Amino acid sequence: MPKSLYALDAEFLSEEQARALAQRVLSFAKADETRVNITSGWSGNTRFAGNEITTSGATTNTLVTVTSTIGKRRASSSTNILDDASLQRTVDLAERLAKLSPEDPEAMPELGQQTYAPVNGYFERTAGLTPEVRAGAAKRTIDTAEALGADAGKLFVAGFLQANAGASAVATSRGLFAYHRNSSADLSTTVRTPDGTGSGWASAGARDWSVIDPASLGRSAARKAVASRKPSAIEPGLYTVVLEPQAVADIMPQLIGAFNARANDEGRGTFSKPGGGTKLGEKIADERVTIYSDPADADLLAQPFDQSGFPLRRVTYIENGILKNFSYDRYWAQQKGVQPTTGGGGGFGGGGGGGGGGGFGGGGGGLKFVGGTKSTEELIAGTARGILVTHFFYIRFLDQRTVLLTGLTRDGTFLIENGKITRPLKNFRWNESPLFMLNKIEEIGRAERTSAGQVMPSLRVKDFNFTSLSDAV
Repeated sequence: MPKSLYALDAEFLSEEQARALAQRVLSFAKADETRVNITSGWSGNTRFAGNEITTSGATTNTLVTVTSTIGKRRASSSTNILDDASLQRTVDLAERLAKLSPEDPEAMPELGQQTYAPVNGYFERTAGLTPEVRAGAAKRTIDTAEALGADAGKLFVAGFLQANAGASAVATSRGLFAYHRNSSADLSTTVRTPDGTGSGWASAGARDWSVIDPASLGRSAARKAVASRKPSAIEPGLYTVVLEPQAVADIMPQLIGAFNARANDEGRGTFSKPGGGTKLGEKIADERVTIYSDPADADLLAQPFDQSGFPLRRVTYIENGILKNFSYDRYWAQQKGVQPTTGGGGGFGGGGGGGGGGGFGGGGGGLKFVGGTKSTEELIAGTARGILVTHFFYIRFLDQRTVLLTGLTRDGTFLIENGKITRPLKNFRWNESPLFMLNKIEEIGRAERTSAGQVMPSLRVKDFNFTSLSDAV
């Protein structure tokens, strides 16, 4: 690919420019405390369907959100118009709204200067995903998929490629300033057979575009589409499942809210004990399970601070099956005499209008489920009878307390017999909890990056609860 095609297409504020903008905003402030959040960046996308590109577009935007605190009252206002008069109006609106807001007895003061872990989550190759480069990636996906459709007729190939690059910054009237650059790219493709009975899907996401292989995704989705033609039905029930990493990624993050310290301490959480106390320090999952968040992890490279400017560190929620930590905001950590894991306190929304963030703000410490050594194929080979699931969709909560979810399988569901895939199956609706799954694991496969800031393994889980059939492919 000619080097010129990788000329920087992203436009966002440098650290020096973000600092100067934040100081301009703070100079207008009259509230007791003020916080300025800035997200600045570029987002480009290419969509394809019917084996050709259908749309391509890009946006650049810088959004400034002002959070004003007057006593115990707090409110926010946003703008993406950066002249002094507009910034002044945004500050004034936040302060007027703060005066009208009810007092928040749990409001914490804004933070002063902090120290952050160095994280390089920005890659120029991702920022350089110009329309020409994105078109080339779409073509490789389509061409590879089409080449596998000889015995099935012309395959229908569709997909979506999005790239983001930019920066986020936080500044406060107490002297805090934080700045972080990041990038991300996500490519997914769906391949359908001409008779409409077979569907395959594949996706990949990363900070660094160079680790994504469009041809491999097209090949994988096409193979599943061809293999899934004319599926047959089997009775719903409890089955051993082999979940590909993306299927695990669809379910497992839903568990994160269960680690909220306050909910558990107050007796209304997933890990609250009847009569008082929590399950902290107790075994809650298979001893091979370790799940953590860490912005500095080389596989995650997430933003090292939250929207309040609080430094994010490694938090291990489950280690070798033991519940190790809860998530504490500053207020609840102060009440319990422990170290907080997040700043809390919000600060976005409310007040005036603004532009879209475009996905380049970042935040959170990422999520990693530590994997084993076996491939998904090896997990299949070790399954006497079960069901292979490509991924899930339309996931909804049935019960927050037990993290019980419902959803559908999609784009490649297959019967496994004696270690081999024997035939395609009609899709299922399922009712299951990631917490239940973590206690029914037979095998943990190798972990893969499923998106920027998320790493999940394949799993073999027994007694997965399929409740009914779905005719959708």
